[in-house]
Amino acid sequence: MSQRVTPRFAPVSKIRTRAAVLAAGLGVSAALGAGVAVAVGGPEAGTTATTVAAAKAVAPAKPVAAQKAAAPVEQKAAVAAAVKKAVAAPVAVKTVAAPAKKAATSWVHPVAHYTLSASFAQNGSHWAHKHSGQDFAVPVGTEVVAAHGGTVVKAGPNGAGDGPAYGNAIVIQHGDGTYSQYAHLSRVDVRVGQVVATGQHIALSGNTGNSTGPHLHFEIRTTPNYGSAVNPATFLAAKGLSL
Repeated sequence: MSQRVTPRFAPVSKIRTRAAVLAAGLGVSAALGAGVAVAVGGPEAGTTATTVAAAKAVAPAKPVAAQKAAAPVEQKAAVAAAVKKAVAAPVAVKTVAAPAKKAATSWVHPVAHYTLSASFAQNGSHWAHKHSGQDFAVPVGTEVVAAHGGTVVKAGPNGAGDGPAYGNAIVIQHGDGTYSQYAHLSRVDVRVGQVVATGQHIALSGNTGNSTGPHLHFEIRTTPNYGSAVNPATFLAAKGLSL
């Protein structure tokens, strides 16, 4: 009678088989957990270089929105730098010279249109002494103006205090210490103490006082009174005004 012999090593084989299966399962799980061998496969799946490459491959990319946001920031920085440079740069300033002001006329003729008649220091029967001024032959009623700005110190009949020979007369004091006199007037249009400007209307010419015809008698004096007259033509020439 034959006996059935059971292999003594059978249990051992089963144990080894189970152990191999279990080890394989653990290896696969480890590989999947590391995210390495599954991505690349092949015999090099377990090497260090392959592991680093796989990790880079699965690394999250920079969000697109962040990339787009970076551009405007860089543009703003560039604009700010340009503005800063422009502000720091020296600004060329063009200096424009102001137009020169025309010098005010120092003196003017006492009448606009005239004919010169008796001159200064001229001899004649019409004067007790030599002529004390310059005569401008003009029609009665011709406008008479201040030869220079100043203050009226004499005005009225009887030569404004210098005697009847002058008729109606005016004397103006000027800032340079001189005086101008206007005589034989038909009308006086200013009063004592009034300030007048160069060329301002002061009277109308006439034929009053000791006069042989309509004219304006004009004097330049060093005082407001008769007897201090100087040559008007010479004085006005020194001021740049010829008769």
